[in-house]
Amino acid sequence: MPADHGHVHPVNFDPTDAGHDPHGHDQAHAHDHGRRAVRLGIGGPVGSGKTALTAALCRALGDELDLAVVTNDIYTTEDADFLRAAGVLDTERIEAVQTGACPHTAIRDDITANLDAVELLEHRFPGLELVIIESGGDNLTAVFSRGLVDRQVFVVDVAGGDKVPRKGGPGVTTADLLVINKTDLAPLVGADLGVMTSDAHRVRGGLPVVSQSLVDTPDAPAVAEWVRAQLRALAGVG
Repeated sequence: MPADHGHVHPVNFDPTDAGHDPHGHDQAHAHDHGRRAVRLGIGGPVGSGKTALTAALCRALGDELDLAVVTNDIYTTEDADFLRAAGVLDTERIEAVQTGACPHTAIRDDITANLDAVELLEHRFPGLELVIIESGGDNLTAVFSRGLVDRQVFVVDVAGGDKVPRKGGPGVTTADLLVINKTDLAPLVGADLGVMTSDAHRVRGGLPVVSQSLVDTPDAPAVAEWVRAQLRALAGVG
């Protein structure tokens, strides 16, 4: 992959425009894989490890896929700055959306700013295959619009307590993949991983669950393999 040089370019989101898409983007366009990159959303509560997982996927997949990242923060470009400093991708492959409101607003209610950031990346890199869109930290109800992403991952961590999966919420119950993160901390916080995992499977009705520690497996191999499988499925490859 050729080197690119530049800076993170924040894309500002006007929360007063929530609820419509003045640029005319629609869900049919969002699922036209013949013309654009697959979009993977990563959401979850504050501190659950979304940015660390995004970085891990960039490390795991960056040599085999043409990929880029869009981050979301309310007022800053903190997550984009972290990824750039970590060197997981060339800086021009990272765009930052400043939502100016609760993060779910820009990933579900008015997705314009995120679509603009994705389309900017697609214009900059015509062969782009995958764009990871990381939401800002939100609650268990935060899910991506299906007009923005093709697949979504929801991340919770053991430090939030082993009761989190059974509390449900659309993020936990409907995301295409649920990740129980930071499993290495379970003994330190008194979380029962067996309870978390069984509750997660019970409330998700057969949808997949991955438990991981990025301390033990820094490249998130189980999640990376799931992403590869989704790309194959969306491409119609068995």
